[in-house]
Amino acid sequence: MERTESMLAQTRPPGVADADPGSVLLPGHDVPLGRYTTVRRLLPQRPRRMVGAWCFVDHFGPDDVAERPGMEVPPHPHTGLQTVTWLLDGEIIHRDSLGNVQPIRPGQLNVMTSGHGISHSERSPAAHPPVMHGVQLWVALPDPARAGSAGFAHHADLPRWRDDDVTFTLLVGDFAGQRSPAVVHTPLVGVQLELSGEAPATLPLRPDFEYAVLAMSGSAEAAGVGFEPGALLYLGTGRSEVTVRGGTGARLLLLGGAPFEEPLVMWWNFVGRSHEEVVAAREDWMAGGERFGVVADDAAPPLPAPALPTTRLKARDRTGGLHG
Repeated sequence: MERTESMLAQTRPPGVADADPGSVLLPGHDVPLGRYTTVRRLLPQRPRRMVGAWCFVDHFGPDDVAERPGMEVPPHPHTGLQTVTWLLDGEIIHRDSLGNVQPIRPGQLNVMTSGHGISHSERSPAAHPPVMHGVQLWVALPDPARAGSAGFAHHADLPRWRDDDVTFTLLVGDFAGQRSPAVVHTPLVGVQLELSGEAPATLPLRPDFEYAVLAMSGSAEAAGVGFEPGALLYLGTGRSEVTVRGGTGARLLLLGGAPFEEPLVMWWNFVGRSHEEVVAAREDWMAGGERFGVVADDAAPPLPAPALPTTRLKARDRTGGLHG
């Protein structure tokens, strides 16, 4: 998906005491995506920019697309990241410059690794389900993976299990003795929780990870803080467990990972380490060279890169601190 530069300052939610300074409620900020889709952007925000290597979180829908085209994002480039796409409702066809043409439906996972450079498009098929709802996330790639080859993987079968009133689906990483088949390059976890009752559930966490919980549907509560769909509750590090609860039908996404210590420059659809890297990526994309290739089976004109800002792009760490 395409990124814009809109960000929103963090706020501390009611009910979070000074003794729990790591919990921060991040409300979503609406951002147009293509001609027909508006997403709620949860990351990056100031000063909380990342959760582990998760550096970008968009939540979209549920939207009625019965009489509309649905998602229409033309070919665009990426560097230095992985895209992770997860649908609750609807269908999207992924096309990329490696030649992949892959529909994704609810319960399936697409992971695209940009490495040094890739381009792709995301479109709903002409005959598509009436509702569109899901998330797309970016994972920052560490050295040397960010300079490596591009790749794509579709996972139709993921670990799924039930424990009391919670059904778990493991998208990425390891959780509760289960392991996802998705390949990532830093210690990371992403797991969907479907709640079928109002009883609280206690989830095991790693104290060396930082975590956040996204409400995708239904009201929920985590660590004593209530939040609504389209909000992300950042939980920080140092926790060995967290208690969640929500009404029947609530669906949450638990994201976590080892704190990512490499400062990043994130601009448009590029994740790099310096102003010069981003400038070079933009020039390569606009020149139409081999680095980003041509998206398979998509005749739409590629998205032009926006103009660079007049000031030098600065690297920021995971908390928003400037470097260089």
